[in-house]
Amino acid sequence: MSTAILTGQPVPGSSIEADLRSLGFDVRTATDAADAETLLAAVPGDQRVAVVDTRFVGHRHALRLGLTDPRFPLAAVPGAVTAQPAGRQALTRALARENSANGGTVLAVDSLADRIVTALDADGGEVHRPELGTLVAAVPADPQARNEARQAVSAVDDEAVRLKSAVKARDGFFTTFCISPYSRYLARWCARRGLTPNQVTTASLITALIAAGCAATGTRGGYVAAGLLLLFSFVLDCTDGQLARYSLQYSTLGAWLDATFDRAKEYAYYAGLALGAARGGDDVWALALGAMVLQTCRHVVDFSFNEANVDSTAATANTSPTAALSGKLDSVGWTVWARRMIVLPIGERWAMIAVLTAATTPRVTFYVLLVGCAFAATYTTAGRLLRSLTRKARRTDRAAQALADLADSGPTAGLLVRFLPGGARPTATLSAAAGAVLVTLGAWLWGPSWWVVLMAGAYVLLSAEAVARPLMGALDWLVPPVFRAAEYGTVLILAAKADVNGALPAAFGLVAAVAYHHYDTVYRIRGNAGAPPAWLVRAVGGQEGRTLLVAVLAAVLTARQFTVALTVLAVAVALVVLAESIRFWVAAHRAGAPSVHDEGEPA
Repeated sequence: MSTAILTGQPVPGSSIEADLRSLGFDVRTATDAADAETLLAAVPGDQRVAVVDTRFVGHRHALRLGLTDPRFPLAAVPGAVTAQPAGRQALTRALARENSANGGTVLAVDSLADRIVTALDADGGEVHRPELGTLVAAVPADPQARNEARQAVSAVDDEAVRLKSAVKARDGFFTTFCISPYSRYLARWCARRGLTPNQVTTASLITALIAAGCAATGTRGGYVAAGLLLLFSFVLDCTDGQLARYSLQYSTLGAWLDATFDRAKEYAYYAGLALGAARGGDDVWALALGAMVLQTCRHVVDFSFNEANVDSTAATANTSPTAALSGKLDSVGWTVWARRMIVLPIGERWAMIAVLTAATTPRVTFYVLLVGCAFAATYTTAGRLLRSLTRKARRTDRAAQALADLADSGPTAGLLVRFLPGGARPTATLSAAAGAVLVTLGAWLWGPSWWVVLMAGAYVLLSAEAVARPLMGALDWLVPPVFRAAEYGTVLILAAKADVNGALPAAFGLVAAVAYHHYDTVYRIRGNAGAPPAWLVRAVGGQEGRTLLVAVLAAVLTARQFTVALTVLAVAVALVVLAESIRFWVAAHRAGAPSVHDEGEPA
């Protein structure tokens, strides 16, 4: 239960007390600042508490935005301030200061809540102030101002604003115009029936898995059903986020589930298509694995670039000629949507996959998907390369550490770094790229052989050289995606070269397990929780250790033995990373860690 402390002169006919109760607050009334301080001290430290002026006039949703959002320790709107347990100490100090400064009394024309916010700002507290837009939140000083405020409240449809704000501010064309116009009402329907975002997220996953099962039947009816179910899964995928924004039900666990399940749904569907094609005598496992590799590498490019520049120290960080051109293009309406569609975000991508599944074959679906994703990856990466080369910003130590964590270097690279000579070296990006070319080209030319083991050994050395120094160069954000391409590409090529039934599905499972580990690393960094523990990275070998191990297994084992080895390795990696990931996120959720919901990435 949350507690709201009402302060100031009561206003006959005010709905503030009823509004606060409807938002889940236990309402108590303070006669003055001293009484408010006493009531605050009586509230258990593990509960949310709010101080609200009794003269508040505004929309209930304005109060909801200001007082119930779980993501911020301190938040305020005019006439109201709230603190979660993490912000209670700051709120208590600010109220004590105001009580002492005013002798325990509150002037009739004063708002204790607003004075507390001023004191919090003076103390350096980070008080979140939500964007209210057309919503009203005010503390009128006289009857005329109160009447005008009430008229302003009546002139704005609170529910319409709430529904509109439930939709992500920046999204793809397909999502914006084909899904969100009705999914927001589905989100409201879910909210009124007490459903949580996590339940809707789980329903979306189950729907996508059923779609994958339909695709795996290999029949035309199954493909049509799979396409329809995949689209419905995406509707639910949009609904869970809209439900979270509509009802402000944010959570650490929910953010992780939403992000993780998106990847699981898409890649499970790839596997379903491959199984369905196999039933019809067409082996497209290499295409399915290639699509997963390409899509994962695209995401790693996004993550690495953003982490490298999120806290750039230079004032000119976003003033490169490329960024300026991008800003100009965004000022022209149609170019905004064209550019969002070119990058093939999740809405456009899933719609394309669904239609192609229903109308064509899995092979055609994967061909179009690979071409589309390759074009999108080329477009986005080229733009980021240009920005990096023309940007004069200096990378921070935090950004360099994030890139090092994303690199996923294991104990082998860590040991080699100690013996590498000092002095000038090639850039990290060149070393990583050279190693990636050696190992993947070697796998392509020689297949499972000791030559590939030799190339993998060279790759390990170059990987160590790449991470031997902090990744602070202009293009060092490319190191993690290059490592991903090298590792995943090597597994794909060697499995294909094994030329035996089961090798590629086993490789698909291994890459999926490793990709989950890499996505989990990203979500931890985004949540300011740091990288996975060092023991986990050691246990799964690091990217260079796994690449070398797969090369050795391919060289020393027969094709069928290699398939079994890939399967065992996939299961082992999956069990270790899933167990640790679930333990971590459940613990973070129970500890009340703040959630991080991405409102800008459409992928």
